[in-house]
Amino acid sequence: MSYRSIVVHLDASERATYRLESALSIAKRFKAHLAAIYATFTPEPSPWGVMAGSAGWYEKLESDRQARGQALERLFHAGLARAGLSGEWIDELTRPREQVSRRGRCADLVIAGQDDPNDPDTHIADHFAETLVMTAGRPLLLVPYSGVFPNVGNNILVAWNGSREATRAVHDALPFMREARQVTLVAIDAMKREQTGARIPGADIASTLARHGVHVTVRETGATDETADASVGDALISEAQGVGANLIVMGAYGHARWKEVVLGGATRTMLRSMTVPVLMSH
Repeated sequence: MSYRSIVVHLDASERATYRLESALSIAKRFKAHLAAIYATFTPEPSPWGVMAGSAGWYEKLESDRQARGQALERLFHAGLARAGLSGEWIDELTRPREQVSRRGRCADLVIAGQDDPNDPDTHIADHFAETLVMTAGRPLLLVPYSGVFPNVGNNILVAWNGSREATRAVHDALPFMREARQVTLVAIDAMKREQTGARIPGADIASTLARHGVHVTVRETGATDETADASVGDALISEAQGVGANLIVMGAYGHARWKEVVLGGATRTMLRSMTVPVLMSH
């Protein structure tokens, strides 16, 4: 398995350029076809029409959006030419959340950005990243809104708790792990009340990865209560900083969705507080 087809979502934010550079670098590494989807939040024009002076504001918003998209498109095609890659530029005007998810289903990897609370241009739709990871059916690589990551995936931290979602994430990240110089697997015992013998040790999945040529260092963590998922997310960020990882691999939404929303959850903690790129699978 390799990433032969990659989709990257771009918006009108300042960070979109860095996300594009990361996507081009990853596509070049795996000799992948790269599709760039330019999709931004655009308010419906009808409610604004009843407000005095709003028509001019809406026209400026659309003009700025088009100008930013054209600048990114030029960078995109120039990057493809330099790297010798194939690709396509897609400008989505409506329903960006659904369109990015739909197009992502035909890719091996989807790349998107973390929502920046200080930059409204990163807002595409409510729960945009959560929706992508839940509906695209493909691994989602989220790039933080701060920092530059030129060698994503050469030092990887894997979050392992034996769940279906973690299993998906581990295998979805194999192309990165085969080329990484360091892979650290953190075995998380996050369920105190699990049945005896139900837990899959980190050493077992490490043996599977070794058969793919991946050398893994396994680290065990202490047991935590299942209601402390947010602290698990914080612990993963701390572990990543400790080993110098520039990619975290984890399953997303291991509990029922309502429980993640109520409890916060490791997934939501990571979406809010990530400091390095995160590859998530559901």
